[in-house]
Amino acid sequence: MGIYDRDYYREQRPSFSIRAPSTIVGVIILINVALYLANGLFTPKGNQITELLSAHGDTLTKPWMWWQLLTYGFVHSPDSLSHILFNMLGLWFLGREVELHYGRQEFLRLYLVLLVVGALVWSIGNRLHPAQVAGGVSVLGASGAVVGVVILFALNFPRRTLLLFFVLPVPAWLVGVLVVVSDLQGVPRPDSNVSYTVHLGGAAFAFLYYQFGWNLTRLTGGGFSLSRLKPRPKLRIHDPVSEEAELSAEVDRILEKIHREGEGSLTRKERRKLEDASRTYQNRRRG
Repeated sequence: MGIYDRDYYREQRPSFSIRAPSTIVGVIILINVALYLANGLFTPKGNQITELLSAHGDTLTKPWMWWQLLTYGFVHSPDSLSHILFNMLGLWFLGREVELHYGRQEFLRLYLVLLVVGALVWSIGNRLHPAQVAGGVSVLGASGAVVGVVILFALNFPRRTLLLFFVLPVPAWLVGVLVVVSDLQGVPRPDSNVSYTVHLGGAAFAFLYYQFGWNLTRLTGGGFSLSRLKPRPKLRIHDPVSEEAELSAEVDRILEKIHREGEGSLTRKERRKLEDASRTYQNRRRG
């Protein structure tokens, strides 16, 4: 059996199930849509659900309300269907590849951090404009995290072709550049209803995350595994059958790790092991 025929390898491709999302991207989209519908069904006049979860101009000065720096990213404007539609489409088309690359656990941590960083940048910017805080300004929507996901996609897959405005085929790196340039141009317009500083906060963190090779799972201790503490195997007499079984078990372990944590979590040794195993299986088929 080749490594590409194994269940682990086939299952790593993300897919969406109506019964239960199998990806973090699917779960995030489900939560956003559920809250959007709940706000419309249960609080259609005052939008209390959206208002409660949004971050406000004075949230940063109220520690007991800091949870809004995260929850704002799961609610969208009830007056604009395009707000949630375009955010979720962007997350669906690009987020799945980014999740596959980094793994479920790491992508979840990364997405949540992108939301918080975007809200912090926006909140700090508001402290420079007290009139906006006094005017009751607020921020909501997943745009900051989605922009961060777009930047990570462009950095990891720069030559991948994307359809700009769903029509014009362009390389992914160009989409990333256009997103950042557009947000930079929008910052000087305080009268706009788009929070460009949230976008730029997410984009900046995504760039730093990629540039310095950060790993939030390892940083929080989630990447630790007892398998690293296993002693080296003792020297044994050459046994082809036993060696084949060991190789198969090692490949299974590596593919399971890819399924659980993403391809980016592999060490150089594990990548070489997969390449060696692939060549061995291919030679055996030819023979």
